[in-house]
Amino acid sequence: MNNKVIVKLYVPTIEKKFDIWIPLNKRVCNVIMLCVKAVNEFSRGYYKPDKLPALYDRETAIPYDVNLTVRETTIRNGTELILM
Repeated sequence: MNNKVIVKLYVPTIEKKFDIWIPLNKRVCNVIMLCVKAVNEFSRGYYKPDKLPALYDRETAIPYDVNLTVRETTIRNGTELILM
């Protein structure tokens, strides 16, 4: 799968982590919306943020620019991300 990467997504508000595939050609803002939808489904509707959360690199705690595509970031297979 050259057009997707698998990442580990940590969601502190519900104290859960997930392995998810994300597309490389989507903007980070769209990936965040996809992650929110996926986590909401995985948590059976428990995760419903009031506003769009930010996506952070777990190692550096630096947020990703929502205007970049995933391919333009440091996100690769195995990257650990935080959604909050």
